[in-house]
Amino acid sequence: MAAASKWQDWASFALGLWLALSPWLVGYSEHNAATANGAFAGLALALISHFEASFDGEDMEWLILAVGVWLVAAPFLCGFMAVPVAAANSIAVGLCVAALAGSALELDREIARWWEKSVVRH
Repeated sequence: MAAASKWQDWASFALGLWLALSPWLVGYSEHNAATANGAFAGLALALISHFEASFDGEDMEWLILAVGVWLVAAPFLCGFMAVPVAAANSIAVGLCVAALAGSALELDREIARWWEKSVVRH
């Protein structure tokens, strides 16, 4: 992965930590499904993002994107739409993470095209 896109990984890492701690920080820890989703998905996101940023594993970006999509769908699928703060938090973090992952994937493609055109063919 290009060094230019590492910031997306660290932003996703921070969002993962936020998500993992948010049930207690924001106050919806009494709702089991929302808390479990936040804690597990948040920790998974933080670990995957850290691995991606530390070891340049481009395949991990697809996992980060999948976690983002899951977070958007989770309030509907896990039944915590009735907890507005938890649902909004999951959806907002999911949208941000998916956008960051998409941005990193596109930036990687652009850098690869530039490298091929500018360096390899000369």
